[in-house]
Amino acid sequence: MEARITIDAVAGVGLRDDRYATGTGTYSGTGRGPRDVTLIEREAVDAVRAEHGGIAVSESDTRRNLVTEGVALNHLVGHTFRVGTVRMRGVRLSEPCVYLEQLTGLTGVREALVHRGGLRAEVLDGGVLHVGDAIDADGT
Repeated sequence: MEARITIDAVAGVGLRDDRYATGTGTYSGTGRGPRDVTLIEREAVDAVRAEHGGIAVSESDTRRNLVTEGVALNHLVGHTFRVGTVRMRGVRLSEPCVYLEQLTGLTGVREALVHRGGLRAEVLDGGVLHVGDAIDADGT
């Protein structure tokens, strides 16, 4: 994972040069719906560390594209929202997989992140995402 200050979000594709936008992600082409963008709550990662002292998971370990703060992402499934000027639609929860545990070597991280592993979203209207962009859950 590579942190960026800004990144282009392309409608129907995802984040420019992201592994899923280029079709090279582990689960690309599996027919499980759009994988344009994944988001995770900073609070969820903090909670895993607090509740499971032996799991020193970092935000980057989760392999999600955007880290949010102060927004209940699970509530955005099926809803349109904006991140800055980019309009998105929450598609489904981004439940953690076995591959995450294998990559990180963090035993128990998969179970600890169940139902708080983030959100998969589809980019409806592209634009540039910036660190610090506000999330508008209304999305209109």
